[in-house]
Amino acid sequence: MTDTIFAVSSGQPPAAIAVIRVSGRAAFAVAERLAGNLPSMREARVRRLRAADGALLDSALVLRFPGPATATGEDLVELHCHGGRAVVAAVEAALAQQPGVRRAEPGEFTRRALLHGRIDLAEAEGLADLLEAQTERQRRAAIGAVEGRVSQALRGWMERSATLSAAIEAMLDFAEEDDVPLDEGAVAHVRDGIDALAQEIRAAVAQPPVDRLHDGIRVVLAGPPNSGKSTLLNLLVEREAAIVSPIAGTTRDRIEASVVRAGIAYILTDTAGLAEDTDDVIEAIGITRAQEAMAQADILLWMADAPPPRADALWLHGRADLPGRGAIPAGRRLAVRRDDPASVEAVWRLIAETAARLLPRDDAIGFKRHQQARCLRAADALAAAPRSDPLLMAEELRVARSALADLLGVSATETMLDALFGRFCLGK
Repeated sequence: MTDTIFAVSSGQPPAAIAVIRVSGRAAFAVAERLAGNLPSMREARVRRLRAADGALLDSALVLRFPGPATATGEDLVELHCHGGRAVVAAVEAALAQQPGVRRAEPGEFTRRALLHGRIDLAEAEGLADLLEAQTERQRRAAIGAVEGRVSQALRGWMERSATLSAAIEAMLDFAEEDDVPLDEGAVAHVRDGIDALAQEIRAAVAQPPVDRLHDGIRVVLAGPPNSGKSTLLNLLVEREAAIVSPIAGTTRDRIEASVVRAGIAYILTDTAGLAEDTDDVIEAIGITRAQEAMAQADILLWMADAPPPRADALWLHGRADLPGRGAIPAGRRLAVRRDDPASVEAVWRLIAETAARLLPRDDAIGFKRHQQARCLRAADALAAAPRSDPLLMAEELRVARSALADLLGVSATETMLDALFGRFCLGK
């Protein structure tokens, strides 16, 4: 944290403009060596940037921002240079030559913002998701975290648990005073508050996690050989992703294709036919992988005439365009015909309806899986607090607060921070 760091924060050149950020205790001195007299704080002025030998590097717009009220919580300078590769390389080389100055690691600007209290860990995770967002639903969920919806909920629960703890501690410390009685009624009142908080936390994290928005809904097509799986996959993704052949066992391994529809990411997986018995070693491996894919599927499209292995499977009537297969047997949701685009669109509608139940609502707080797990740990601690022992109630409240604080980065480990900020690009 003692080094002054720099990086391009506007995307890689070439571009019309390249914004080079410099952050750290020596940021102003570093910029002054390149640009001479710096403009007033938060005021943009054009300056000529020069190397140590006086050679002109570029004419740039220079801004400086005093810490701690900056993106990183440190003194910060922005050099808005021309965005050619040679210009950027020359300015970066001049910065790197100065003592105590180095190129930033991925995510280091945001990491410093976290360590200086400009953002918390939940907001940083939201920013990482926002940088990786590829669909509109992903963007909206990430924006909610960046804007503090997750943090506000966590801080609110922490404040309520702290208030309950203060009441319990007062009872324990000042039980002999008349204005703070340690009686069953007072303890029961705090216990009721603990129960209400635990129920609120459980209800908030009962929504599906936002991870599915980023990972994609896994839709697996499964069934026996020659049941129309590969044909349906190609129809759903509107390209020849899988080989289609009348020869049984054409698909020997899992074939995946990614699709985005209505702002939702899907990963469609075609699988090997589930033969009852085989002497073919390769086919046996394919069947094993098919079974693994079925177990991991968020949505299983079952293409067999026999009943599906999962109660939540979407049982389809495949190859309905073939003679003798026009009628939909009992139990099937839909018939699929390769010569009828409307039947394929109907399958997509069925997938989308099922996916909607697996994804968080737009108005819900977007918790990630690991955040839900920590919140449930806090709720479990609150629920474990005994009704008649104030000392143990205080301890369980402390455990709950600690679990919630972890999600805000209060006790984040270096390993965890390295993993998070390794997802960021340079300059962020």
